[in-house]
Amino acid sequence: MSSNTIRSTDPTRRAALAARCRAVTEARWFAVTVFALILANAAVLGVETYSGAIDRFDDELKLVEHAFLALFTVEILLRAAAHADQPRGFWRDPWNLFDLAVVACAFLPVVRENATVLRLLRLARVLRAARFLPQLRIVLVAVGRSLPGTVSFLIVGSLLLYVYAMVGWVFFGTADPEHFGSIGRAILTLFLLITLDGLGDVVRAGLEISRWSILYYASYVLIASFVLVNVLIGVVLTSLEEARAMEEAAAGPAPASAAPATEEEVRAHIAAARSALDQLENSLDRFPAQRSNLPAEESEAVLR
Repeated sequence: MSSNTIRSTDPTRRAALAARCRAVTEARWFAVTVFALILANAAVLGVETYSGAIDRFDDELKLVEHAFLALFTVEILLRAAAHADQPRGFWRDPWNLFDLAVVACAFLPVVRENATVLRLLRLARVLRAARFLPQLRIVLVAVGRSLPGTVSFLIVGSLLLYVYAMVGWVFFGTADPEHFGSIGRAILTLFLLITLDGLGDVVRAGLEISRWSILYYASYVLIASFVLVNVLIGVVLTSLEEARAMEEAAAGPAPASAAPATEEEVRAHIAAARSALDQLENSLDRFPAQRSNLPAEESEAVLR
């Protein structure tokens, strides 16, 4: 067999392998099976938190863990083989990279020798359930996309917290050392006030010092608890809409039958309905005149 023939058959074999593996990985039973394995793995992790179960079923639990690792390895190999004709497609999917990292790290000697890291790595497998739950996947993507806005919110919030803490220390540090005795106590007090926790006690303590302290607390609560928190909620909601749009775009366009009708199509349907009604009315209007021109016997036949 010549080298050209071998080169021509290799892409064909890869395409056939990718098609067979893709038929498996895209099947509903495959997704349900992997999801069930992830839930079972999470249940086994929960069982291992009980010392009595470990003492009694230590060997069995280790065997189950090795079985889970083998099954997850087979899964990621099938997903990789499904992209045998286009390997770049496998690396472009962030979920594939996450799955590969979680499975591959379990084989590293450094990880296997560290029980804490190995447990955390096994716990990361539970997050793979998001791959099979679109709504949870949208939320995780939204959290990732909201990080830049969240960082900006944290910077602005930290500056606001520090400024108000310094002002509180200056005016209330001596009279109310429990809440504003130092910059650290002041920051902690104001941080708790963002959630309105203990607001009544702090305000009453401030009013005993000066009635003008109500302006200090009111302005802080208005800016920190209402304005900044609503800004953060807006950032998260915007990221959630973007993540939902990305999920819909990745899922592909909707079928033509499910696409909503355009305004021109609606108007065309209305015009066609009106035309049909006009023709029906005209035919009904002509029917009595045509019947009156018929002989009596034919009229009776028409009526019958």
